[in-house]
Amino acid sequence: MNFQRGRQKEEPEINLVPMIDVLLVILIFLVITTTYSKFAELEINLPQSTAAEIDLNVDRPNVIDVSVDATGRYTINQVPVTFSSIEGFQQELHAAAGDKPDPLITINADAKATHQSVITVMEAARLAGYNKITFTTEIDNTQ
Repeated sequence: MNFQRGRQKEEPEINLVPMIDVLLVILIFLVITTTYSKFAELEINLPQSTAAEIDLNVDRPNVIDVSVDATGRYTINQVPVTFSSIEGFQQELHAAAGDKPDPLITINADAKATHQSVITVMEAARLAGYNKITFTTEIDNTQ
């Protein structure tokens, strides 16, 4: 029954602003209190090869052997080198390459060598313009 004759009925209205505010507060609470899992290690299965072993004693004229020991000392073709910056190591690589065009850089890093020492060799090779880099590993013949 409408006792107010000339007056129109107001349509009900739902105000969404307070509901959005409440949802944002809940979202912020969830983001702050959520813990993220960190993986301590990665499980990596390396591919296996059945290829014959390569004779490493073959004369390799276009190869520069860079060795890094566990304490961070470097040698280039079995000659110890010292340097104060990556640019200094780049110059040592240029001197070892001589007139060889685009030599292959073989990195022999000790298993206990720091990651940074290997990256230093790679960065110096990149700055020297040498794009061919490989790593040596020990073959496990106990299988």
